Amino acid sequence: MSKLGIAHRDLKPENLLLDEKKNIKIVDFGLSNIYKLGELLKSSCGSPCYAAPEMIKGLLYHGILVDIWATGIIMYALLCGYLPFEDSKTENLYKKILSGNFEKPSHLSALSKDLLSNMLNVNPRKRYTIEDIKKHQWYQ
Repeated sequence: MSKLGIAHRDLKPENLLLDEKKNIKIVDFGLSNIYKLGELLKSSCGSPCYAAPEMIKGLLYHGILVDIWATGIIMYALLCGYLPFEDSKTENLYKKILSGNFEKPSHLSALSKDLLSNMLNVNPRKRYTIEDIKKHQWYQ
């Protein structure tokens, strides 16, 4: 999607389907946006538990980086069986997301913890890019 200049902005497990060959198909582009290289977006949208800190703060953001954040949340949920940031009150949930502190269970490998920490970095300038993820030893 990033090569096409598309930010999904609502990545979550419910929007990921598998075809008959077990290829992932991304659906529900209702909140997506097309952008030009380097262009910043401003709309706060998507599911609160998957929202990136910069979106919560109401800052301008790079679409690909909020999608990478959400992908990190999805990866965490797949590995742990629950979300890294949860709270029944949205205000408390946002505080947890903005802190960037999340549990790293002992059953996770050191490499998966490292990748998650870099994908879920609250500083978008330090958050892993797609290229960083592809180079990471856990991904390979």
